[in-house]
Amino acid sequence: MNRNPSFWTLIWTHAVLVLAAIVVLYPVLWVLKLAVTPAQSFAAGISPFPDVVSFENFAAVLGSTDKTGAWLFGRQLFNSVVVAVITSVIGVVLACTAGYALSRWGFPGRDEALGLLLVTQMFPGVVMLIPLYILLDTLGLLDALTGLALVYATTAVPFCAWNLKSTFDTIPRELEEAALLDGATRWKTFTLVILPLARPAIAVTALFSFMTAWNEFILAATLLGSERAYTLPVVLQSYVGDYGTEWGLFSAGAIVVSLPVMLLFYVLQRHLVEGLVAGSVKG
Repeated sequence: MNRNPSFWTLIWTHAVLVLAAIVVLYPVLWVLKLAVTPAQSFAAGISPFPDVVSFENFAAVLGSTDKTGAWLFGRQLFNSVVVAVITSVIGVVLACTAGYALSRWGFPGRDEALGLLLVTQMFPGVVMLIPLYILLDTLGLLDALTGLALVYATTAVPFCAWNLKSTFDTIPRELEEAALLDGATRWKTFTLVILPLARPAIAVTALFSFMTAWNEFILAATLLGSERAYTLPVVLQSYVGDYGTEWGLFSAGAIVVSLPVMLLFYVLQRHLVEGLVAGSVKG
């Protein structure tokens, strides 16, 4: 029986896919148009292609300086990278051990702990903003990257633990038993057998933690007060004023901010596909 699609079926399928691609790419092209157009307002017309191409907005965003003449954007980029990396490291390190324990041992309170981890994901971080602000103020960590990273880690650890727990469930216990019979300690079994097998899921978990910290705005805008301590999402908001928006600078900044995440997706795409399906089948 011939199962090959007909010529007209292929035509309609490709036409629908092209139309869907146009719909998806149209807003992206508009952002690019605003970024390379010197004006700071929306241009008339529906065409997403610029009439004049200029990189003035990118130069203004990348070359921003503070009152002393120091390179401000470089400092703010450094802030975002540091906070996102610290959040990812804390989230993954603590989640690996917590997820492994929740997967392998049936200790008293295990089910309750899993339920509490889920409950923490039901509420956005802004709900805890006031107590977090008071706590950081008491510890002297307001307007500090360390304090912001710790706040982000409190929301990253539950998600990471649940994600990695599901992955550890799929790894056969027989592999650990074989390693223990060969004389390996529990720690060596965990680090040399379990973690390498869970590497795709760990990469995905680290990526999602990094993205969460990289893109978060509300907590950063509240807990950071000085311009040199800002992360990039807070910098983007500064282009939105009470009486107008500098759309050219905002679009150029949005493109620059999205580039590191796009690069990470490209580098980790193989692990991303493997990690997303790692916990889908148990056995």
